[in-house]
Amino acid sequence: MDGVINIDKPDGMTSHDVVSFIRRRFRFRKVGHAGTLDPLATGVLVILLGNATKLFDNFVGFDKAYNATLKLGMTTTTADIQGEVLKEAPFDYVTKEQIENVFKQFVGDIKQVPPMVSAVKLNGERLYKLARKGVQVDREPRSIHIDLLKLIDFTSPHVKFYLECSKGTYVRQLAEDVGQSLGCGACIAQIERTRVGPFRINEAVKLEDLNENHIQLWKG
Repeated sequence: MDGVINIDKPDGMTSHDVVSFIRRRFRFRKVGHAGTLDPLATGVLVILLGNATKLFDNFVGFDKAYNATLKLGMTTTTADIQGEVLKEAPFDYVTKEQIENVFKQFVGDIKQVPPMVSAVKLNGERLYKLARKGVQVDREPRSIHIDLLKLIDFTSPHVKFYLECSKGTYVRQLAEDVGQSLGCGACIAQIERTRVGPFRINEAVKLEDLNENHIQLWKG
């Protein structure tokens, strides 16, 4: 079976967990995904089946969109609330206007340093594997593009926002960088990927509802 499935990934599963689930469910041998989601993250995960796995580069190049929430006043080892707390700082002074002004600084072409907890390779080894060993290494900034970064709600210490961005953008790193610019630190509390190119969350299927009718032919 060759094709694509738009999965609404649940919280707590890795992208590889989803691939394994689909491989078992349909007894497919060639299954992959295009664009890793952290276990904390939910939302659109594009699954490739059969010969569609050869089109991986076509899919990872798509722009993406997210609904996410960052928490002010806390930085962690993983840049999200599941990591070990490194530092806590006062955040009472932060206003909605300050957040909106900082957001403007990140729109457009910017440089972003990939987090240690990422799938970026260094000398053939994934950064997240080095991070698990307690190893920290220097990472080269990468060019990314942010089309839109919009404040949705601010109920201190939580900042809900909507993001449209290029491939290679790390939402957790963006949250940490925003926190640094605000002077209090921040980490990600929640992420939902709402779009990967033409694949949207309102068309995604939950794992418990998945069947062969959800496989889309892809002519790419």
